[in-house]
This record gives sequence, C-alpha cells and structure tokens, in this order.
Amino acid sequence: MSNTSITYLVAAFSGVFGLAAYIAFVLVPAWTAYSRVWERCAAAFLTLYVVAACLGLGLVGGGAVVWFWDRIQG
Repeated sequence: MSNTSITYLVAAFSGVFGLAAYIAFVLVPAWTAYSRVWERCAAAFLTLYVVAACLGLGLVGGGAVVWFWDRIQG
C-alpha cells in the first residue's frame, strides 16, 4: 500500500468517524430536545454552526502546527 493510499484511507476514516460523532453527540440531542417538527428542524439547522466552529478550530490549530513546525521540531 502506497503512502498516498494510506493518506486517503486515514482521511476517509476520519471523515466517517467525524460525521458519526456529529450525528451522535450534536444532532441527535438537538433533535430529541424538542417535540414540534419545526423546532426540531431549526435545532438541527443551528447545529451547523457548531460544525462550523469545530471546523474553524481545526483549521486554525492545523495552520498553527504548519506555521510553527520548524520551531516545534527543534
């Protein structure tokens, strides 16, 4: 298995596990917190802001590692 294949495999599994975590830990509790359909749909839509915030934190953290990699590695 080549390094590129391993990278694609890790990225695919990370995406699947990230989606499963979002559904299990964010979307399902938001959906079950309300009883009316429009409230559930609104809560499900608002969870997209949580996903955007987590994605932003990940991008900033990853960018910081790339930017400071020469200092981290020593």
